[in-house]
Amino acid sequence: MNAPGVTVVIPVWNGRGFLVRLLEKLRAQTYPIAEVVAVDNGSTDGAAEVAAESGARVLRMGSNLGFSRAVNAGVEACRTELIAVVNSDVEPEPDWLARLVAAIEPAEVWFATGKILNASQRDRIDGTHDVMARSGCAWRVGQGRRDGAEFSEARTIAMASATAVLFRAELFRKVGLFDAVFESYLEDIDFGLRCALRGLQGVYVPSAVAYHWGSVSLGVWSPGMVRLVARNQVFLVAKYFSARYWWPVLVGQGLWGLLALRHGAGWAFVKGKVEGLRRRKSIERIDSSAGLSRILKQGEREIRQIGAHDLYWRVYFLLTGSGAD
Repeated sequence: MNAPGVTVVIPVWNGRGFLVRLLEKLRAQTYPIAEVVAVDNGSTDGAAEVAAESGARVLRMGSNLGFSRAVNAGVEACRTELIAVVNSDVEPEPDWLARLVAAIEPAEVWFATGKILNASQRDRIDGTHDVMARSGCAWRVGQGRRDGAEFSEARTIAMASATAVLFRAELFRKVGLFDAVFESYLEDIDFGLRCALRGLQGVYVPSAVAYHWGSVSLGVWSPGMVRLVARNQVFLVAKYFSARYWWPVLVGQGLWGLLALRHGAGWAFVKGKVEGLRRRKSIERIDSSAGLSRILKQGEREIRQIGAHDLYWRVYFLLTGSGAD
């Protein structure tokens, strides 16, 4: 049987130097890549030109239309069985793609992601996979922790970060593309929830290692990032949650707001929430009654196992109790 073809989609908005390194790492992959598609969101630092010079197909969006639209344009341009979405500030190991392709081979596996380490502190986890809490807030499992045995076991997962992930192309035909209303941040959580509600699972492959610089475009706890995350948290709640979760939502998102305030981005948090509340009625609802409680219960179980000693989660569970009802 022929090996499945892979297209790598890279959403790009500036960060020329990071993109150069990523393209070098992709050329070094042990698994053949059919095509690299760089979707440029109006870069002004020559990033699109560098991609074209490397042999990538460049799709020019003209301006910054957000991560979601960039990914969607790239996916729609693909003709291969498998599609890898990779942030431009990621550096995968040479066998990263080969290990993900091998893991996605079983018919019941729809996506695969690997161990993503912090590029500046390579003994620290940047992310493994994502989980969702009753608060409407997501957690990148392991983020900031020292790499260890708990992050080195392969497992079935419900959702994966779009930082560096391999999808079956058919998955997008089943559940749709990324929701463009999210623009950037939490669009992968929304996509993951749609997959999980339909029982379309993925795998975490710890031997597939990549390094992520993180928040290159807007910066960690920048006002722009905080506004978008705060707004998109409201969108997620409006799209999936019922009124039964009002207290965990209030507690979890309120605590996140305090974190934003601590990092000097309190006003951005308020602006994001106001925008989200103003636009919430325009969000298309998805019937999540059949599986949301199960997904949230599993997510909070994982948070308790790995992340419960964080002050944020300690206070959250103290105020909300344990598990989804």
